[in-house]
Amino acid sequence: MNTSAKKLLIIGFVWPEPTSSAAGTRMIQLVDLFLHKGYQITFASAASKSDFSYDFSKTSVVEQQIKLNDESFNLFLKELNPEIVLFDRFMVEEQYGWRVQQECPNAVRILDTEDLHCLRNARQQSDKKKQVLDLFSDTAKREIASILRCDLSIMISEVEMDILKNQFKIDPSLIYYLPFLEEEIDQQVIEKWIPFEDRADFVFIGNFLHEPNWNTVQVLKTKIWPVLRKRFPNANLNIFGSYTSQKVLQLDNKGEKFLIKGRALDAKETIAKHRILLAPIQFGAGVKGKFIDAMQVGTPSVTTSVGAEAMKGNLDWNGSIEDNLELFIDEAVKLYQVKNSWQIAQQNGVQIINHRYSAKYFTDQFIQEVERLASHLTAHRQNNFFGQILNHHTAQSTKYMSLWIEEKNRK
Repeated sequence: MNTSAKKLLIIGFVWPEPTSSAAGTRMIQLVDLFLHKGYQITFASAASKSDFSYDFSKTSVVEQQIKLNDESFNLFLKELNPEIVLFDRFMVEEQYGWRVQQECPNAVRILDTEDLHCLRNARQQSDKKKQVLDLFSDTAKREIASILRCDLSIMISEVEMDILKNQFKIDPSLIYYLPFLEEEIDQQVIEKWIPFEDRADFVFIGNFLHEPNWNTVQVLKTKIWPVLRKRFPNANLNIFGSYTSQKVLQLDNKGEKFLIKGRALDAKETIAKHRILLAPIQFGAGVKGKFIDAMQVGTPSVTTSVGAEAMKGNLDWNGSIEDNLELFIDEAVKLYQVKNSWQIAQQNGVQIINHRYSAKYFTDQFIQEVERLASHLTAHRQNNFFGQILNHHTAQSTKYMSLWIEEKNRK
């Protein structure tokens, strides 16, 4: 072990599951980025592991099981004494941030937002109640407070960067755009793709613990597939997803060729066999891993403006973006039938991956920003005085609530 290497502590909301969700994939990309730059990483979580938790044993990452509301975490922090602490989502920062501030005041505190929870929740409420979008919820107050308390928050979406700057007036020095970090698609990769003629069927994939995915499957079942099936009576719509609950399984109907397949062992391999990915996403936030996977295996997709949000920049989508469900179906029909349109969509996906998600454009600059921050931490924090105020007051309130729970647990 390199004793001179900088120490990074990642506190996970869960143990990452890259085969279950884009959030798990994102976390492993961050781990790999810091490992590649020579950091000594400890990954800690109070969650239980599952059969699908990432196997860190093949890496130099040290795993640490921790407890909520327990002073043992303070002792662990003191002993580790990390230079950087990365919180996996704002809820984790709420739980552990004050303890980090207390024991390691000079550690750079980074928040990985995954996506803006307050935006996702606001859109979900707006869709459910058919009301105007209201961003300024209690979730927003908690999440924005967490962003202000941290030295830097990593954002995966440029749209969310704009919302934070313009709607919530967050100083640009506190947020950093870091998209999915992908390998570029070269000609050798393209030559291995399954051709148009050898593919069949439509596919959707998503983690069913995530409400937007469950809602999307309902839209497919009730509004899209009944019409699309009449156009292609021999085609199936295959629905894959981790954590498939009974309510999802009940939608399985072999007669209608609407098939609930459960977890895909390999998402890319699964998507690669299909001709089109259908994702009429009605609400959500962040950037969708399913489309990254689809582009990497040459599968065009039809989605909505929320689905494709912040993903393509000024480039053409690898398929179609359509909010009107009748036109959505028309686009799916065209892509499924017309080989030339399908191949153009494939090439659009190559452009998006290579120009907007190539890891080589982002990794060095990000590490430079983190290290610049570490060397100018006092000045950076003085510039974020509202964050200092929140750290002062929140630390007190969260601290005493946590200490009360700790005391209660002793009895």
